[in-house]
Amino acid sequence: MIWGRLFPAALLMAGLCWTCSTDPTTLSGDVPLRPCPANPRYFCDSAGAPVFLAGSHTWPSVVDMLSEEETREFDFDAFLDWLGSYGHNFTRLWTWELTTWNTAGTREDKLHSVRPHPWLRTGPGEALDGKPRFDLARFDPEYFDRLRRRAERARDRGFHVSVMLFEGWGLQFSPGAWESHPFHPANNINGIDADLDGDGYGLEVHTLESPGLAFQENYVRRVVELLNDLDNVLYEIGNEIHPGSTDFQYHMIRLVKDHEAALPHRHPVGMTFQYRGGTNQALFDSPADWISPNPEGGYRDDPPAGDGGKVVLSDTDHLWGIGGNAGWVWKSFLRGLNPLFMDPYDGAVLGRPFDPEWEPIRFGLGRARRWAERIDLLRAVPSGELTSSGYCLADPSREYLVYLPEGGAVTVDLANAPGKTFLTEWYQPDEDRSESGETVAGGDAAMLASPFGTGRSLLHLTADRAGIGAR
Repeated sequence: MIWGRLFPAALLMAGLCWTCSTDPTTLSGDVPLRPCPANPRYFCDSAGAPVFLAGSHTWPSVVDMLSEEETREFDFDAFLDWLGSYGHNFTRLWTWELTTWNTAGTREDKLHSVRPHPWLRTGPGEALDGKPRFDLARFDPEYFDRLRRRAERARDRGFHVSVMLFEGWGLQFSPGAWESHPFHPANNINGIDADLDGDGYGLEVHTLESPGLAFQENYVRRVVELLNDLDNVLYEIGNEIHPGSTDFQYHMIRLVKDHEAALPHRHPVGMTFQYRGGTNQALFDSPADWISPNPEGGYRDDPPAGDGGKVVLSDTDHLWGIGGNAGWVWKSFLRGLNPLFMDPYDGAVLGRPFDPEWEPIRFGLGRARRWAERIDLLRAVPSGELTSSGYCLADPSREYLVYLPEGGAVTVDLANAPGKTFLTEWYQPDEDRSESGETVAGGDAAMLASPFGTGRSLLHLTADRAGIGAR
């Protein structure tokens, strides 16, 4: 990839400051994340500390996606350097089931060859791309070695990763997709033809009627065994698989959980938006531990508060595709969600290289994570009703974190804190600067005005001498 050549220049273009950025911290313990009993909107680590997940991801993080202009393997270590410079602590490890990706499906014009895949290309005979056919009964060590190595590298750098097991967007929307899928009858030696209705799409790959289901189950078991000892791993069943995949995805969630039941560790399993036409209710009804919803319910502009039923990783990939804004980061954070960004990164697959349009989101994710580590996240719950702005994480009578989308003044209900005095701190997220404010008496509503005027602001109230918030 071109990252090795452009890294220094890209840093200057992005305005990154290595001395002032927040690097991911070392992961604690050897036990995978689990929903926090005290506040299940978040995961907890082995020490019981809450973990707010915030980060960016890009497509070729496991498999290579190479156009005619690109011949080099993706530099994963450089990508982790880049994420760390913004203070992120999470990324998705993408898979891609097809042997190609024609980006005409996204209104661009590149044809990427994709490799490696979970199964060996042994032949006999040639697949439709002129390379040996797949043997679905034999795993390709290169794929699994790379997956293991990159999950380890992320762990060593303090990153949690969601390991994507299946991918469904490409099969639906990339031109020529079915002809490049291993379950096309011309592409494997095992007699598997997953296009059961003969419509040329093969979407039955991601249903329980798939004739290759046993091969898919064996693949999932192999991944689960391979990564079981890694504490930084989460599983994602599949990216944007069609709505008809619900039973398939529920089955695979249970398969991961059942298989891990006989292994030393249990990892969180996630289900993400079923594109196009899926519902968030299907995600909430699933046996998954975490979900990534679609825009319904306001997840773009006015996110609903997380209720703790599932850990919500709100991902711009499922809200805009490539899109979003810095305000979305803070609104999501203050509503008890964990925000993720689909990043074009170096532009080798889609988008413009190191596009400065997305800098406010990239920096916002790291800054929100820093605030999540300052407040008592185990006790902080979405409490928008306590503020005129509608955005608040609160441990009533002890600590309040309030977001003002347009700055100005805000009213905070402190009726639950009679007799207490609160220290105030104002934060300007776009400029990453803070100012101390006046003390405020509890017991009634208080109106406070941001010293930063009409720009977005954050207000932090902590009970004096409570020993929280000022660490």
